[in-house]
Amino acid sequence: MMRPKDSEGRVLASAPGVATMSLLADYNMPFAAALVLMVLLALLQVVGIGHVFGDHDLDADADGHDGLADGLLSFLGIGRVPFMIWLASFLLMFAALGVGIQALADGLLGAPLDRWLAAVLAGVAALPVTGVLVRPIAAILPGDETSAVGLDSLVGRRARIVTGRAAAGHPARAQVHDHHGRPHYVMVEPHEPDSEMLEGDELLLVRRESETFYGVALQERRLAPL
Repeated sequence: MMRPKDSEGRVLASAPGVATMSLLADYNMPFAAALVLMVLLALLQVVGIGHVFGDHDLDADADGHDGLADGLLSFLGIGRVPFMIWLASFLLMFAALGVGIQALADGLLGAPLDRWLAAVLAGVAALPVTGVLVRPIAAILPGDETSAVGLDSLVGRRARIVTGRAAAGHPARAQVHDHHGRPHYVMVEPHEPDSEMLEGDELLLVRRESETFYGVALQERRLAPL
C-alpha cells in the first residue's frame, strides 16, 4: 500500500484509526519470508522429507566442560525439542515481533524502520522468546532418551513409523522401546531398497549405519517382534 508523502518525499504519518500496516509491504518483507519458510518446513515434515534440513535433536554436552555454552543453548531452548520444532517456533516469533516492531515504529515515528534494521531487532528479540515458548512444548512432546542406552542395543527391536514415509534415501521418524521399556525416536529406512513404509507401519530394526537404522516391515516378512 502506498503511503502519502509530503513535497520533500517524506512519508506522512497516517491518520489516527487508519490501518495501513501490510505484511506484504517492502518493510515487512523479511517477516513475510519467515512465515513462508515456516509453512514450507511444515509441509516438508508432513510429506516426510523434513530430515533434509536436520530432524535430529541438538543436545548440549553433559561433561560440564562447556558450561557457559550449555547454559546459553538451554536458555535459547535449543536441545529441548527437535530442531525442526525449534526453528519453526523461532520463525514464528521472528515474524510476529518484526511486524510488531514495524507497527510500533509506524505509530511513534510516522513510518516503519528500514526492513533490515527491523529484522536484526526482531531476530535478537526472538531468540530468548523462542526459548520461553519451547519450554511448554518440550513438556508435552515425548522425550528422546537415546543417550540412556547404546544405539546398537536398539537393533533387533520392534519399531513403529510415527512421522513421514520411509523409502531408500528418505528416512522417516520411528519410535522404538529399549529393554527398559523407554521410548526412543530414530530415523529409519527400509532394509530393502525397493520397499517403503508408511506412518503406523511396524518394523524390525535389523541394522544401523551412523544415525540411520534400517528395518524390515513385520507384516511383509511375518517376523515375530522382540
